[in-house]
Amino acid sequence: MQHHFPIPKYPNIIMQHTLKAFVFLVLLLSSTLIYGQRSTTSSPYSRFGLGEIRGDLLPQTRAMGGIATGVRYLSGYGNINVGNPASYSALGLTTVDVGVFGNVTQLSRSQLSENSYNFALSHINFGIPLGRPGGISFGIMPFSDVGFSYAIPGSIDTTDIRTVYAGAGGATKAYLGYGIQLNKNFSVGANVSYLFGTLNNIRSIEFPNDVGGLNVRIDSSQYIKGFSFDYGAQYFQPLGNNLSLTIGYTGTAGNPLNTTASRVVTRTPTSVKDDFENLPVDSIDTYEGQKQQISMPMKHSVGFSFAKGNHWMIGGDFNYAKWSDFRIGGDNPGLTDSYGFSVGGQITPDITSVNYLGVVDYRLGFKYNKSYINIANQDIKQMALTVGFGFPLPSLFGTSFYKINFSTEFGQMGTLSNNLVRERYINFNLGFTLNERWFRRNRYD
Repeated sequence: MQHHFPIPKYPNIIMQHTLKAFVFLVLLLSSTLIYGQRSTTSSPYSRFGLGEIRGDLLPQTRAMGGIATGVRYLSGYGNINVGNPASYSALGLTTVDVGVFGNVTQLSRSQLSENSYNFALSHINFGIPLGRPGGISFGIMPFSDVGFSYAIPGSIDTTDIRTVYAGAGGATKAYLGYGIQLNKNFSVGANVSYLFGTLNNIRSIEFPNDVGGLNVRIDSSQYIKGFSFDYGAQYFQPLGNNLSLTIGYTGTAGNPLNTTASRVVTRTPTSVKDDFENLPVDSIDTYEGQKQQISMPMKHSVGFSFAKGNHWMIGGDFNYAKWSDFRIGGDNPGLTDSYGFSVGGQITPDITSVNYLGVVDYRLGFKYNKSYINIANQDIKQMALTVGFGFPLPSLFGTSFYKINFSTEFGQMGTLSNNLVRERYINFNLGFTLNERWFRRNRYD
């Protein structure tokens, strides 16, 4: 059987600590807003859609290929699984998870390559048990990232031109979720999320060898805001001999988002001097505050996990999203439906061992994804191998439990064929998990 922490029974105390945690989260929101405007990707493929979608994953599940739909427990510690809100009903201790993200990316095309590096705050999440049979979670996570800059040479008649594309920004997700256990084998849950952020894009047509020629530059931005609704269910069944099986499903309703768009088109002179500022000489077109709606896709995921107590767990997920329904103000950007799968697991040699290496979590996984991007009839695909560890730290007075979770993802997206860009990357995710018995009644006042 899975290890269960004692479930709190003091609703008033629970609400007091919930309020404190929520206030703490609000105080951190300002710093997260700064993150929401910062690019943490260098992928040219983040130009499409809303950018590179990050997914509702913490380092614990990222290290296992990203499996989350059928994950309910992880080696005796409280863990927040935003990927399936039905899992919140399994929370036995108040859990706080804070983490950072970094990556190293190599972009290659033909015989050329370049490297880039990014680093930022990744998530702040809280999970609080509300007594049998439910629990809540809330927090802030990245939803998508935009960050690219590249140029495509060309010509008009005998005149050389260069088309430059650049973008930055992203969307952030603030969520509040609740999960409830309906009977001894079945739970359901839902997240209500607020998505917000700004996507900035630049496109310019330049005449690098035509001194005095007028380059055309288009600066556009979209401020995104709106609500999203995710839901999930889990069926869990003990199988005897300390074995258990969990089967899960999650979905996203595809609620529309609102955008406020602006655009400025300017012309600047070409100069061969490096210190020339290239100030605009005039504006061709401009608008600000144009209201639009973004039609978001419906998403579905099914998954399972098979575990033996706190010793080991294996699982798999399959996901599908109907990105062909994605629209911005009624315009169809030509995205295609995406699908993928992930498999992975973890092993903890002996959670009661006095040997530290015996209580460390060792995680491994693999994922494959056919993205929503198709260029010149070429599907852009992604594959990655993931590894990670969970390092427990000494408890404080026997009432607090700590763990550092680390994951690394070695992946590739795109291809060199058809003159496309191949992206090879290493993503790092580091999270600090705190389990705390907040809701204990003092024996002495």
